[in-house]
Amino acid sequence: MSSPASPTGAPPPIDCLGVVGVGLIGGSFALSLRRAGVVRRVLGFGRTESTLHRAVELGVIDEAAGSLAGLARCDLVLLATPVGQLPGVMQALSRHLSPRALVTDGGSTKRDVIDCARALLGAALPRFVPAHPIAGAEKSGPDAARAGLFEGRPVVLTPIRETAADAADRVHALWQATGARVMRMEAEAHDRALAATSHLPHVLAFAMMNALAERPDAEAMLELTGGGFRDFTRIAASSPEMWRDICVSNRDLLCAEIDGYAARLAVLREAIARGDGAALEREFSQAREAREALGRRLANEAAR
Repeated sequence: MSSPASPTGAPPPIDCLGVVGVGLIGGSFALSLRRAGVVRRVLGFGRTESTLHRAVELGVIDEAAGSLAGLARCDLVLLATPVGQLPGVMQALSRHLSPRALVTDGGSTKRDVIDCARALLGAALPRFVPAHPIAGAEKSGPDAARAGLFEGRPVVLTPIRETAADAADRVHALWQATGARVMRMEAEAHDRALAATSHLPHVLAFAMMNALAERPDAEAMLELTGGGFRDFTRIAASSPEMWRDICVSNRDLLCAEIDGYAARLAVLREAIARGDGAALEREFSQAREAREALGRRLANEAAR
């Protein structure tokens, strides 16, 4: 499904990094490359002046660009906006991007981003390397950004047939410089995997939080929540705009995962309704074993 092919050695320095969207992912990318010593100046782009001003205050970026025309100054551009904003951003890229500049992104879906790039990037398409850092958090904005966000975390590249090999290798090396474990996958395989492992859990957390919060006795119920409920619903604090766009853009694969989960839940409901303790114990034991195996694997990866 994936390939860990990885260029070695430090990437050439970037004179000017442009970050479109200076929140958690974009800001952390800038801070990580700055810490690695491979970027000299960071130019920030965004919709909200106060957010850009805060990013400058925090040292996440060096300068806030007045418009996307400033992309012409950049040698590398990271698109770190919600995926629903990408069409407008890519149109600006096609008009302003320097002929030498590389482009990557941080979107949680890849097929739609690639379709958008093919429609809008024009001559810049061979220098576009789609990517997804799997290192998000429920917090957003420049205050959430940190240099160590990507350390040891997977970053998936999904280069397309039009992507120039040298562009893919350079972007690969730059993501590696953040401390990430970089791998390559086909966009379809990426979107299918993330529908199951990320998009579905977020939908479930949003649904669980709303189901309890909308009850007439919600206030009393919420006083009794323990660690399990808090852990399960933590990601319901994530950006509604971002997750709206992700769900819509990956809706075919996500709906299939929701249907599969509903079928599994129906099996559990039937066992509960029958009072079938043996069936429930089998289900729960199987899940515990799978989760413990995942924990061991994650611990081994963290120790490398």
